[in-house]
Amino acid sequence: MPKRSKAIDVLFVNWRDASHPEGGGSERYVHRMAEGFSAAGLRVTLLCAAHDRAPAEEVLNGVRVVRRGGRMSVYPSALAFVRRHRPGLVVDVQNGFPFLSPLAGRAPVVNLVHHVHREQWPIVFGRVGGAVGWWVESRLAPRLHRRSRYVTVSGATAEELTGLGVDADRITIVPNGIEPAPAVTAQRSPAPRLVVLGRLVPHKRVEHALEVVSRLRHRWPDIRLSVVGEGWWADELRATAEQLGVTDLVEFQGFLDEAAKHEELARAWVHLCPSVKEGWGLVVSEAGHHHVPTVGYRSAGGLRESVLDGRTGLLVEDLDEFTAAVERLVDDEATRHEMGRAAARHAASYGWPASVSAFAGVLAAAAEGSAAGAVVEDVRRRLAALRDGVVRVDGGRDTEDGGRGEAAAPSDGEQEGDQSLHRGTRFRKGRRRPVTVEVAAVIHNTATTQTPSASA
Repeated sequence: MPKRSKAIDVLFVNWRDASHPEGGGSERYVHRMAEGFSAAGLRVTLLCAAHDRAPAEEVLNGVRVVRRGGRMSVYPSALAFVRRHRPGLVVDVQNGFPFLSPLAGRAPVVNLVHHVHREQWPIVFGRVGGAVGWWVESRLAPRLHRRSRYVTVSGATAEELTGLGVDADRITIVPNGIEPAPAVTAQRSPAPRLVVLGRLVPHKRVEHALEVVSRLRHRWPDIRLSVVGEGWWADELRATAEQLGVTDLVEFQGFLDEAAKHEELARAWVHLCPSVKEGWGLVVSEAGHHHVPTVGYRSAGGLRESVLDGRTGLLVEDLDEFTAAVERLVDDEATRHEMGRAAARHAASYGWPASVSAFAGVLAAAAEGSAAGAVVEDVRRRLAALRDGVVRVDGGRDTEDGGRGEAAAPSDGEQEGDQSLHRGTRFRKGRRRPVTVEVAAVIHNTATTQTPSASA
């Protein structure tokens, strides 16, 4: 039996890191947690897939990032890494496919799930491949992690996990924090300007945003849609824009760095989030920082918490309602401004320090209840100190008081304070899979009938 390396107190295993070309909100969440633990004196490593935008290994903000394997080979690479280094604690980040961390040794494992992928599987893999993927996620993963504690970012995902057989008392909701928005020079556009931000993949359903512009151009000929992001579905979206006759109204921005992204958000009137599923929707908070309300689908899960319906934006059931909601906000300046101000307050109420502290509490509890508790006792004590506020984490502060600020009432955000604190996954690169009838129906549907609890 190899001796446990003392170099790693907490190991995150994740498919991607924040520097990955397809990295998004979920990867930023992982980095923030890892950086918070490192600031508390823990030795933290993140194992993820290699890519051509970053070296095989580096240290970022105190976190050692090790990149091994590719899109699928990262999984056996991670298993071998856990076996070889025997970290004190493992955070298994499940993006549809679980890592096999519980099989790699005696270290306590916490399973981090941003959202459940039932709707995405057939979009990416088709009917047969999607069924296999859903079996892995809904049957194999809960069995594999039957003794693990779970962390998720929203009450909606927590409900879905319980529907898959995960005990509710093993699930802790730890929400996304939000970085303070950088200073911008951009002014609000004088003409109606919409923005959609995220990876250009089918389940983000940017087609719906294009359709909205097509329907509203007769009333506002100068309306514009800014599409921020890159992805393998970009050519399909440009083709759709051409078919709808809106190429003159749509600006495909591609990838924008943080500063340019916030400049673009500051110009917008309304943020559109037509995704099939979001664990939380970090872009909602980013738009909110700039007083931009969001329109999204209620069935997307986490949007029911990142968007306070009727206060910070509007949640709808189908494409017709989506169009009507956007039309209302573009037309009604007073309501748009009121919701924008509320969106800014809601975004500012989520700070990384509180989220890091809550996550540390989960890890401390996992260590305490483990048979390997004696081995990780020092790690547990440090995590407990972080949880209890003995160790302060000053990064990621969003409000002047450094905490969550003005928390939403449980009836609005479905949260219950810091003790129960609370984007998709692309499984394919390169040659596109032909779009099947089922996939087209999901992308272009005018109504989403399954609720998150039903889909579980």
